[in-house]
Amino acid sequence: MVKFRSLLTAMVAGVAALSGTAKAQTTQAAPATSNAAYVNAPVVSQIPAAPRPSSGHCGLFETCANTKIGLGKGDFLIRLSALGVMPEDRDSKVWLNGTAIPGRIKTTRQVMPELTFEYFFTDNISIDLIAASTRHEVAAEGTPYGKIDVGSAWVLPPTVTLAWHFRPHKRFNPYLGVGGTLAWFHNVSPAGGLVQKLNVGVTGGPSVNAGFDYQLVGNWFFNFDVKQMFVRMHAWANDRGTGGAFIKAHDSLDPTVVGAGIEYRF
Repeated sequence: MVKFRSLLTAMVAGVAALSGTAKAQTTQAAPATSNAAYVNAPVVSQIPAAPRPSSGHCGLFETCANTKIGLGKGDFLIRLSALGVMPEDRDSKVWLNGTAIPGRIKTTRQVMPELTFEYFFTDNISIDLIAASTRHEVAAEGTPYGKIDVGSAWVLPPTVTLAWHFRPHKRFNPYLGVGGTLAWFHNVSPAGGLVQKLNVGVTGGPSVNAGFDYQLVGNWFFNFDVKQMFVRMHAWANDRGTGGAFIKAHDSLDPTVVGAGIEYRF
């Protein structure tokens, strides 16, 4: 009986030992299978860089996809031009001590820079203001006393123009305009000799113009413009009743103004 119990105890211990060994082997085999799957997975040699978003920047002298072609509503431009002022002196009258005498006023031509500001109310209609000042020599020719040098004066003719543009949103855009000019004479200098004192009055008149804009690159445009101003000049030399030569003159300056320059749209 004792031998039988000892044999049964030995058998139970053997079965327990065999069960523990099998469980240990199963536990160790699972990670081996997982590691094998990890090792056999495809390996990426280099991660591709993410595409960079477009900055949308367009250079100052570039025509880009978002650059607006031509001019239209809401555009504001600043223009720098070379300006030629050519007085026509169409009609002159000269008085000496209150008596009309033969003669005509002659005014010299001049070239100066011009600054223009322009804004488009609609695609077709714009308003512009020019700012320039030119110096001119004035003389009376064909008088009984020969040529009389009267003096010189600077003229500031601010001109406001409404223009109709025929081809909005096109690179080439011709226009016609109508406006008004106010001529203010400053830094007036008498010539001396017969003319010791010189005064020139403020004057004004209508004006018309024609020209075109052409888009060069980006927001840069070339402009050519011709204005015809209808302005008279009224001048007085010396003082009345001083016993000297009091000279009064009226002259239809009517200058033709030609400008060519570069403008930028903001």
